[in-house]
Amino acid sequence: MFNKETINKFKTIPTPFYYYDLEVLKQTLQKLKEESDKYGFIVHYALKANANNAILEIIKSYNIGADCVSGNEVKKAVECNFKPEHIVFAGVGKSDAEINYALDNDIFCFNCESLQELEVINELAVSKNKNASIALRINPNVNANTHKYITTGLEENKFGINIWELETVVNTLKGLKNLQLIGLHFHIGSQIMDLGSFKSLCLRVNEIQNWFASRNITIENINVGGGLGVNYHEPDANLITDFAAYFKLFNDFLELRPKQKIHFELGRAITAQCGTLISKVLYIKKGVNTNFVILDAGMTELMRPALYQAYHKIENLTSACSSMKNISAPFGEGNGLKYDVVGPICESSDCFGKAVSLPETIRGDIFALRTAGAYGEVMSSAYNLRDRVKAVYSDKI
Repeated sequence: MFNKETINKFKTIPTPFYYYDLEVLKQTLQKLKEESDKYGFIVHYALKANANNAILEIIKSYNIGADCVSGNEVKKAVECNFKPEHIVFAGVGKSDAEINYALDNDIFCFNCESLQELEVINELAVSKNKNASIALRINPNVNANTHKYITTGLEENKFGINIWELETVVNTLKGLKNLQLIGLHFHIGSQIMDLGSFKSLCLRVNEIQNWFASRNITIENINVGGGLGVNYHEPDANLITDFAAYFKLFNDFLELRPKQKIHFELGRAITAQCGTLISKVLYIKKGVNTNFVILDAGMTELMRPALYQAYHKIENLTSACSSMKNISAPFGEGNGLKYDVVGPICESSDCFGKAVSLPETIRGDIFALRTAGAYGEVMSSAYNLRDRVKAVYSDKI
């Protein structure tokens, strides 16, 4: 992904920083639109993956909507000129202020996750003399076969309305006159690599659709969420996720009713591979059984490894650059040396990888932590009173 010229430019920029390859992002979006448009599918971008303004501007230019899970994400989408009729608002704990802001901006839909939430939105809508379009987020009890912290579609999770609650919810909706039911919403988890999980979701949605049809309830929109994973281990081999297989599966197995529209909420699959966290080696610390590479980036810049032991490919770009004869030379391949790659934060969990095989590494080497375009910058913090780091873009260096 990085040629010698780019690596040399990295050496002139204060580290750490997030590097975004905008050409990779555009190629990803082009493929996404090409495959989704085959079936007339509607895609919303999940802002929680990356809310960087420059990234959002490019995404919006591909006529993609916004999927928001907080009031501030709704506000960000509005400020970045996403059309209100393309904004959906999900989340298990929407505050009154957040709901009011969304109502004032006439967003497309609230994805609702509990009976009480429906009652609150209706009450607030009545006070404003407005009607709110809502979708019921239904818990399909489908296992996404992913990390337990990013599984969302099981009955033991906090998200969504359970199947056994539907009768009560539907009956209650009849009395909530300022709510209009326009859709059903599902989301089973994140970083899903097994497309079989999505097939299971389709079959479950078909059953739930039959339940509503048997009660003569017309549903205009089916929102199947997101969750499509990316290849963290070999990013260069799979820079663009297989959107063709993903969308074809839903076309093949989801049984839509006449005039129904299907919506997707993709985040990671759009932005993950275009982003890299660039860092510099502060120290090499030799231990009894372990050698440590101590970087100037830490869990404050990339939380995923500390949060749920996520893997990110780690490359020593300086060593790769010094031995590079052409831009296809391998990056980060070890010569038998193994290091624990850690950050400077005062927490033992501030570790990016253990026993990582790398070329011999010295102070000042430039490192890349790959596939950091999703849940990298957006999850950063100022813990230890650290400065927020900047973003650098491929078209600006």
